[in-house]
Amino acid sequence: MRRIRYGIALATACSALLLAGCGGGGSRSDVLTSDSGGGVAAPAVASAAPAEAQEQDAGKQPSPQRQDNGGLVSNVKLAQQDRQVIYTGSMTVRAKQVTAAVQQAKQIVTSAGGYLSKEETSSASDTEDTALLEFKVPPDKYAEVLTRLGKDLGKQLSMNQGTQDVTMRMADVNSRLKSAQQSLDSLRTLLKKADTIGQVLQVEREISAREADLESLQAQQKELATQVAMATLTLRLVGPVTEVKDPEEEPAGFLGGLKAGWTALVSFTKIALTVLGALLPWLIASLPLIALVIYLARRNRVRRPRVPTPPPGPGPEAA
Repeated sequence: MRRIRYGIALATACSALLLAGCGGGGSRSDVLTSDSGGGVAAPAVASAAPAEAQEQDAGKQPSPQRQDNGGLVSNVKLAQQDRQVIYTGSMTVRAKQVTAAVQQAKQIVTSAGGYLSKEETSSASDTEDTALLEFKVPPDKYAEVLTRLGKDLGKQLSMNQGTQDVTMRMADVNSRLKSAQQSLDSLRTLLKKADTIGQVLQVEREISAREADLESLQAQQKELATQVAMATLTLRLVGPVTEVKDPEEEPAGFLGGLKAGWTALVSFTKIALTVLGALLPWLIASLPLIALVIYLARRNRVRRPRVPTPPPGPGPEAA
């Protein structure tokens, strides 16, 4: 019995091993068949390929949020770099010694890469001297120069700053300049092809007009480039006791017109009185001559004999 049981158990185990081996071989063959035929695995591979391509594209291209943010930052930086701005400023400083302050101001501006473009000085006395200086300063040193002039020279009384964006104006001038240059080149080419004297003269007149326009545009471009390249700073230095009047704001409307009219009336009255004062000595000196002329004129009128008028005669009816 034990042998039978062992035999049955051994047979069962062998059959189980055979079934397991057949099942594994079938699945392996199915896999091989599907790989070779492409009936089952092909759709999976096809669907996986776009997914991998999408992942690769997503890895190459930045996300929309990163792209938008980067674009905004780059656009802002580009806009700041391309802006063409003219900086102007004026400052009034009270100094102990105006002459020494003028020299110090020149040194400050020169060390910053600027230069002096205009200078006006008035030497009434050591305490009432005044000086008006106009400097050209690089824009990147403009704020630093303002700070040093306000602190190092003396007491800062006032300061005004202004900016003017000329980006669109410069772009317009550059565009017109390019068009004028192209038009001039076309006219010069046309001049070479002119056959008659009339055509030559007409083209030359057009060339002269275009050259004048081109020179005007080039002058505008140069002036704008100069103003943008260097900021303009006007510095007024006054002595310790010099009186400084702050500019008053002009009233608008009716009060502004009334003030302007009153100022004009006062100016006209001053001019009239000045003219009268200049003529009054001449009038006083000429009074005796005028009186003599009037006296002689009246005397001649009195001595002139009167011609008697004949009485009216009888008319034709009385005759």
